[in-house]
Amino acid sequence: MILEKDFAALKLELAVKAKGGIDFIVAASILWSVITVIWLQPRSPALNSLYTFIIGGAMLPLAFTFSKVFKTTWTIKSNPLQPLGLWLNFAQLFYFPFLIFIYIKQPQWFIMTYGIITGAHFFPYAWFYNVKAYAVMAGVIAFGCMFIGLNAAVQDLYLIPLFIVVSLVILSVLLSVSYRRNKAVYQLSGPPEQVVVQLA
Repeated sequence: MILEKDFAALKLELAVKAKGGIDFIVAASILWSVITVIWLQPRSPALNSLYTFIIGGAMLPLAFTFSKVFKTTWTIKSNPLQPLGLWLNFAQLFYFPFLIFIYIKQPQWFIMTYGIITGAHFFPYAWFYNVKAYAVMAGVIAFGCMFIGLNAAVQDLYLIPLFIVVSLVILSVLLSVSYRRNKAVYQLSGPPEQVVVQLA
């Protein structure tokens, strides 16, 4: 049986060793900067949507590269919560049928939909890394994308990825602050004792 203090210790270890997932956020900010440039081009929304979809495939390799830069740890074998981070990241893939539907039927709404999915999938990381900024920015990005999408002209849809870039930069700063706070607590408490979870 895992007590609440055990969960707190395991989450703290993840937050410190993974540095709150900052490698993914910085990688995402770069990708969304490229997507902003894509949507600045005088092409059809359908073509820009296609390029956006393709560039998204660079996310994991880029995040892996930044994990080396920031010296983050992706795998903590002694921490049973660690695989959950990857599952939460893959969860957004199940929204892709809706994204593909939008691409086929209404490509001008693709970038707004993609932005909403991107923002919304941050929400559970507020619990996973114990960082409230994830929950706040999930709402800011999702509703911000909707607001811009409903009010911007087709030629101004680049404002959506630009808004996401600014939001991700703010989030990365907040994660840096949170990391320093969590690291101080972790150094005082030390690593958690290994918790073994037996699934029936």
